[in-house]
Amino acid sequence: MSTAGFDARRFKAQERAGFNRIAEHYDEGATLRVDLQRALLDDAALQCGERVLDLASGPGLLARDAAVQVGDDGRLVASDIAEAMLAVGQRRATADGLANLLFAAADAEHLPFADDHFDAVLLGLGLFMFPHPERALAEIRRVLRPGGRLVLSVWGPREAVPLISHAQDCIARILPKPKVERPSVFRFGHAGPLELLLRQAGFGGVSIAEHRLHCHFPSHEAYWQAFLALAGGAAEAIGRLDDALRQRLASEVAGELEACRSADGFHTDSLVLVASARR
Repeated sequence: MSTAGFDARRFKAQERAGFNRIAEHYDEGATLRVDLQRALLDDAALQCGERVLDLASGPGLLARDAAVQVGDDGRLVASDIAEAMLAVGQRRATADGLANLLFAAADAEHLPFADDHFDAVLLGLGLFMFPHPERALAEIRRVLRPGGRLVLSVWGPREAVPLISHAQDCIARILPKPKVERPSVFRFGHAGPLELLLRQAGFGGVSIAEHRLHCHFPSHEAYWQAFLALAGGAAEAIGRLDDALRQRLASEVAGELEACRSADGFHTDSLVLVASARR
């Protein structure tokens, strides 16, 4: 990523505002990632009584399942930069009676937790959103106990992730090019650079596997709404557009998605990398 003119604080503020904007609707796209969450938890192999941190947790979708796995004697902390996301998660966790699930607003690059505190850290589709991922990994390693494990997922390369690239291509055609380049969600899409980053951060036992994320949408409107419900900073920018421009974007998406049409709607098959490593 080119860093010319890039302001990490402004970027984080926009992401925070975007995810706060969509907090109440984020769960609408949750069913798309059920299989992916299962893959992360399978790799993490959480045990009863463990202390686990779920970073970029949003409203705690992954954290809720993880909290069940560690049981009443364990502790799950769901952390995110967007307070509204955590408020939604807290409300739902309370309703579910998950007393071992806590929520903490925090910047992943500056974690407020003690050294050697967690047995495992989970990070689902979040590493690419951090302006300085090496700082986040250093913090993750610091809060993990010796031998503790990190399990994360990232999008594959752009051409292998139609779930995201179709919408992004439409946005690029309709809206003016940003004055400052944002971190790409595909920047860790290849196993080699991702493994190197993890090893440079001091992690060992690195293993990276491919996961196929298949999604079905009954209509192009459903696809577009699912994208907006998960889009964070992009959703914040789109939310500020006038109605005519938003409608033009939606129409562009309808045309773009024709490449994914089938007899029962639209299908996308996207590549996700699931990485595990140890301190």
